[in-house]
Amino acid sequence: QVQLVESGGGLVQTGGSLRLSCVASRRIYGYNVMGWYRQAPGKQRELVGTISNGGISDYAESLKDRATISRDSAKNTVYLQMSRLKPDDTALYYCYVREGTPLGSSNEYWGQGTQVTVSS
Repeated sequence: QVQLVESGGGLVQTGGSLRLSCVASRRIYGYNVMGWYRQAPGKQRELVGTISNGGISDYAESLKDRATISRDSAKNTVYLQMSRLKPDDTALYYCYVREGTPLGSSNEYWGQGTQVTVSS
């Protein structure tokens, strides 16, 4: 099992920026990705972006010019930096980990979420 704890959410003004952090309770093994999803009220959860342990990143097309995901594997931590925030970015942001297993399958883990509210 992996526990994920997010931090860094809060109230931000339109045009501002945020930096979220997520710490995993242990090292993530195998081929793995760490990243972020978000869910706005009344909407489905959607990808923000992920980064693999090989450093390959993947972003939602609509966010790739404003979001940057990085990780510090030594600290079991993944970060999300977003700029030029808009009210539409208001959502619960979830940390996500997919960890490969020796049998070739994978396990997924989610954090509890951290609220980001962008005021207009």
